[in-house]
Amino acid sequence: MLVCDYIVVSIDGDYAHLQRTDMPDEEKLVARALLPIEVYEGCTLHYELMQYSMI
Repeated sequence: MLVCDYIVVSIDGDYAHLQRTDMPDEEKLVARALLPIEVYEGCTLHYELMQYSMI
């Protein structure tokens, strides 16, 4: 089970670019519909059990 934290690098329309805090070279693109509504660039997200939550 993957449990990690991400930083929202940028928001591009319906997608957000996330970067893992423990592995900075790993970046992924996630649909904003899967993220909390109050997400913004620079915020930190916690990922656990296939859900993102704000820290």
